[in-house]
Amino acid sequence: MEQTNRTIHDRLTHVIRNCTDTDYVSTKYTLPAANVACGISTVIVNGYDAVKECLIRQSDIFVDRPSLPLFVKLTNMGGLLNCKYGRGWTEHRKLTVNCFRCFGPGQKSFENKIAEECMFFLDAVDTYKGKPFDAKLLVTNAVSNITNLIIFGERFTYDDTEYQHMMEIFSENIELAASAWAFLYNAFPWIGLLPFGDHQRLFKNAAQVYDFLLKIIQRFSENRTPQNPRHLIDSYLDELEKNTNDLETSFTMENLIFTVGEIIIAGTETTTNALRWAILYVALYPNIQGKVHQEIDAVVGQNQMPSLDHKSQMPYTEAVLHEVLRFCNIAPLGIFRATTKDSTVRGYSIPKGTMVITNLYSVHFDEKYWSNPEIFCPERFLDSNGQFVKKEAFVPFSLGRRHCLGEQLARIELFLFFTALLQRFHLHFPPGTIPNLKAKLGMTLQPHPYLVAAERR
Repeated sequence: MEQTNRTIHDRLTHVIRNCTDTDYVSTKYTLPAANVACGISTVIVNGYDAVKECLIRQSDIFVDRPSLPLFVKLTNMGGLLNCKYGRGWTEHRKLTVNCFRCFGPGQKSFENKIAEECMFFLDAVDTYKGKPFDAKLLVTNAVSNITNLIIFGERFTYDDTEYQHMMEIFSENIELAASAWAFLYNAFPWIGLLPFGDHQRLFKNAAQVYDFLLKIIQRFSENRTPQNPRHLIDSYLDELEKNTNDLETSFTMENLIFTVGEIIIAGTETTTNALRWAILYVALYPNIQGKVHQEIDAVVGQNQMPSLDHKSQMPYTEAVLHEVLRFCNIAPLGIFRATTKDSTVRGYSIPKGTMVITNLYSVHFDEKYWSNPEIFCPERFLDSNGQFVKKEAFVPFSLGRRHCLGEQLARIELFLFFTALLQRFHLHFPPGTIPNLKAKLGMTLQPHPYLVAAERR
């Protein structure tokens, strides 16, 4: 076991910074571990083989969540993403999966709703008339609205200032949750008594978000007909009422608020950042953008919107999006796991209750599976005939029982928004501008702010 005296924040910051500074992470140690000063033993799992061993072959063990003080404070370990493994997680996961099937990508008509949002997005981009702009806000609005259709049954307009403020707070909290103060709080919860520090700002932000979510939950549950749900809110309230007399039920108004907030964050932050990275890299590499344009023109043309029916005929576009997800590593450490019982992995003994951090960055730069992983190269996902090929060590949505349940939706959104954008526009940076390619550190890796010009083709 690798020993270290660094705090967990130093340790994790080192892991991510090493990747973002050099676009490479060593997989010399298959399963490095650290006793870190946060009150809980921690193992950091590097390399695809070790990650697969934990999350696939021992999926019933590496399935819990660590009871970190920060998340206990924010969600009381309820909701969906941070919920402890057990009845609560099973109930919430089942309900959410059913809602995605009934109100989301499980319905063929849902693709039409995404296409409608694509049009709102493209028209908003068009208002800049080819002048440089920061795409973050528009991309966030468009992506979050797809999740909103499942949760609330409606989209929010791009000029809804109250909703925009909530999304800004969500984004800020993603960064604050990985700040030094957040890690200090996990190690020494008593610092919560201090009136200053980023953790206090995080708690204040969370309280504002919860108040806002309660208000919109009440708004969208009006005129509800029990057992005839229109969206996730209705479905959850049906379960809550059905289990009124069950003292052990996990369906509560508090957990509804947590679940809605978590789905919005998970459904928006990662896909938004993936699209922002994709825009950055096709603007950075005109030759790659040109090949995507050629494929769009050949398969889709200019007289119809891109659809999922076109996806299988567009291997190069698929390769570009996959390389963005591999190279940019939106969620480099996934969501922390915890072991439900004692385990042994590759010769290491891992006690019950150990916090497990799967270094997905190391997976996507594992030289055993990727040739020249430090190079951005969409062609690695194509065979000799130019057809798209899947790669085993491609795990941006994690693995196992707690893999991202929104993976299908995220893939659909990425393809439709990206192809629709490049069908209409040519993207480039302002003359003399070189974007910062290093990621901003947080719970997710997002690009630093940049300006891009979108000119009509």
